[in-house]
Amino acid sequence: MPASAASAVSAASPSAAAADRTDAAVLIEGLDKHFGRVHALQGVQARIGFGRLTGLVGPDGAGKTTLLRILTGLLAPDAGRVTVAGLDVVADNDAIHAATGYMPQRFGLYEDLSVLENLRLYAQLRGLDAAPGSALFARLLEFTRLEPFTKRLAGKLSGGMKQKLGLACALMARPRVLLLDEPGVGVDPVSRQDLWRMVQALTDEGMAVVWSTAYLDEAERCDSVLLLNEGRLRFDGPPQALTAPLEGRSYRLQDVGAQRRALLTEALDLDSVSDGVIQGAGVRLVLRDGAPAAQIEALADRAQVRLAPVPARFEDAFIDLLGGGPGGTSPLAERLPPVELACDIAVSCRDLTKRFGEFTATERVSFDVRKGEIFGLLGPNGAGKSTTFKMLCGLLTPTRGDAHVAGLDLRRASGAAKGRLGYMAQKFSLYGLLSVRQNLEFSAGVYGLDGATRRARIDEMIETFDLAAWLSFAPDALPLGHKQRLALACALMHRPPVLFLDEPTSGVDPITRREFWTHINGLARKGVTIMVTTHFMDEAEYCDRVAMLYRARLIALDTPDALKRSTTSARHPDPTMEDAFIRLVEAADLEVEATS
Repeated sequence: MPASAASAVSAASPSAAAADRTDAAVLIEGLDKHFGRVHALQGVQARIGFGRLTGLVGPDGAGKTTLLRILTGLLAPDAGRVTVAGLDVVADNDAIHAATGYMPQRFGLYEDLSVLENLRLYAQLRGLDAAPGSALFARLLEFTRLEPFTKRLAGKLSGGMKQKLGLACALMARPRVLLLDEPGVGVDPVSRQDLWRMVQALTDEGMAVVWSTAYLDEAERCDSVLLLNEGRLRFDGPPQALTAPLEGRSYRLQDVGAQRRALLTEALDLDSVSDGVIQGAGVRLVLRDGAPAAQIEALADRAQVRLAPVPARFEDAFIDLLGGGPGGTSPLAERLPPVELACDIAVSCRDLTKRFGEFTATERVSFDVRKGEIFGLLGPNGAGKSTTFKMLCGLLTPTRGDAHVAGLDLRRASGAAKGRLGYMAQKFSLYGLLSVRQNLEFSAGVYGLDGATRRARIDEMIETFDLAAWLSFAPDALPLGHKQRLALACALMHRPPVLFLDEPTSGVDPITRREFWTHINGLARKGVTIMVTTHFMDEAEYCDRVAMLYRARLIALDTPDALKRSTTSARHPDPTMEDAFIRLVEAADLEVEATS
């Protein structure tokens, strides 16, 4: 553990602890929590101040949700003491619910009620004024910008608006401490920007906000960070304190181009490399502590590309603290023979349009995806990404336009086309009444695998995705990372030449995301064509090309680096992919305003 981290988690003196109880928003002393043999939290000690935004980060199963549920009084600790706004979470449990606002990880409101009906119900549960025109509702609707959508059913809201409604309900009683469990999951960058605006306003007013997140760029923006791993607090302090020791260990292979996947694979298998990711046409690498740069310098010389030092990021430090990322070789892809397709264009669509009554989900969308290409589909919530995917997978019939997959017309040969593609849905969509093994067996049967081939493929997926310990469990009992592994295993069971991944890593931790992208990169190198939607803008950097959808239309199509260059300005001379996303959406809005 770094010295800064060790000092941050050391126990406070008795006198300091007594003072802290009166002015700390949250004080955690020696917290332990068990679930059977699972030690969810072990000896956690931390102090959270008022008027500050505290990030709560860690891999799947680290204990983040357990900690939040204890802070909100929904779980009792097995040992230790926790006070929130001066109230003991056990002795003052009823008062804790009034002092805190809690937004759970999963959308917990009533989808068959409107926005206003959900607010009224929540106000009644809190014993507050539930009149539709009350000042309370007016304030919350203005703050969350939901006033134009009060009559819309919650189930019909976009991901971003659902999170805003959840936040409005959590703020109903003006809590002193606000606890948010991964509010940014499944939310596009524009909506996340709105959430950040609202949270910043709350902390400016003196509220303590704890923001659990899988997005490490979010953690980097917090005033302080609590980093959990295997139930233990590994770091407590400002993000810069964790990042500083990594200065001089982060590098970028510049302008690698078509070699980037091969070079990333080679680099991640080097002893000296702790972590690596693709960044557009380059490859970002992080050296292990004390490791010389000789190996990556030799790699740059062999590839005839330039190696340049770059500033360390919080994500570099996070992965390094947890021991580094996975290696660069995908055992799944290594077993796969090279893909053979009769045509160079694996996926194509022309004027693809889908209407649901008077609502247009996609309008005249056209693009081609080459064999072996990783093609990203980006856009705000509700832009039409999932609808486009479903049409290309033969799950929805277009209102207008044509689509081809693996050379097959989806209107005339949808059954044959479905056998040539794999689809991982945005929401976990396997069978909850079947065990993990039964889901694997069912998927193998659906794709016509039998005999020795069937058994070999199932065993291959169990080994590759580390599912052996979970075979008798129902999918809902799995940690999120293992749920996503199971879904990907079922989509790949028949070794399809075309793979559709609809937000495959939403909500999973950064290490699991790297594991997924190791497989995706390996599959692409074998010629598998991959279409992927994502709200992680760093994942968009892995794509060969990116299509941006907004308001059902295609507004941009180019490489990640080209899209970033297209949004360069005096204010953003070196824009990130998230900057580019927001600027492209804003430009599209201005164009609509100019023509209306």
